[in-house]
Amino acid sequence: MSQRNYYFGARFDRMFQPGVKALLIANVGIFLLQTFLRRDLAYSFGLNPAMFWEQRALWQPVTYMFLHGGLMHLLLNMLVLWLFGGALESVWGTGRFLKYYSLTGVGAGLSNCILTPHLNIPIIGASGAVYGLLAAYGVLFPDALIYIYFLFPVRAKWLVLIFGGVEFIASIRPGASPVAHLVHLGGMVIGVLYLRWFAIIAWLRGGYKDQLRRIEQRRRFREYEVERRLRSEVDDLLDKINEVGMDNLTPWERRHLREASDRLKQMEENGNG
Repeated sequence: MSQRNYYFGARFDRMFQPGVKALLIANVGIFLLQTFLRRDLAYSFGLNPAMFWEQRALWQPVTYMFLHGGLMHLLLNMLVLWLFGGALESVWGTGRFLKYYSLTGVGAGLSNCILTPHLNIPIIGASGAVYGLLAAYGVLFPDALIYIYFLFPVRAKWLVLIFGGVEFIASIRPGASPVAHLVHLGGMVIGVLYLRWFAIIAWLRGGYKDQLRRIEQRRRFREYEVERRLRSEVDDLLDKINEVGMDNLTPWERRHLREASDRLKQMEENGNG
């Protein structure tokens, strides 16, 4: 069975893993609580970067993920959680899935606090973690087909790149926006870093080693050029000595012959060492 069919939509029961069900129940339950209480919980439990730093509201990077600004906001996030979370949890298991979901959600909130520390507007929604799930799906199943509007097939890796590009452009555009694009982008970036951490470290180490290798090659080339020039100059002076004798060398030529010979001897000793 192909990767595409196995992981996306072929097994309906795989979309209702325990972790996904618990998150769906928690988000829907808190939304209903918001609705029936008729209280705006966003001020205290939404993510307000200024309040996070000034009042030490350390719970907000966790609680903001379970609040939503409206029914459509909730339904979109839960739809993505249901579609992609089930496939990921079936591969990872519930423990790792919930760990990843929490890491990307909380990490996205914290990154927003760091990048916009003076923002005094509450941010709510599970979008940071949801975008993290989307990134994970693209990393684990890059060639799986996702049907946009159930009509247009797009491979997961390209969809992730498109979403990431859109969120990056939106995050750097001037002007206020009701959508927390930095949270979305933060969830994706943190998710990819988490999943590809060891590969990234290996790549960085490989690049670092390549850089050191190039530096060493340039150093050896410079030393070779210096040695070649010194040997040429010494050979020219020795030829002159054979022709006219040592006494006919100028004081500068004698000193230069001595210094060049000493330098060549030192370079040979360093090379042998």
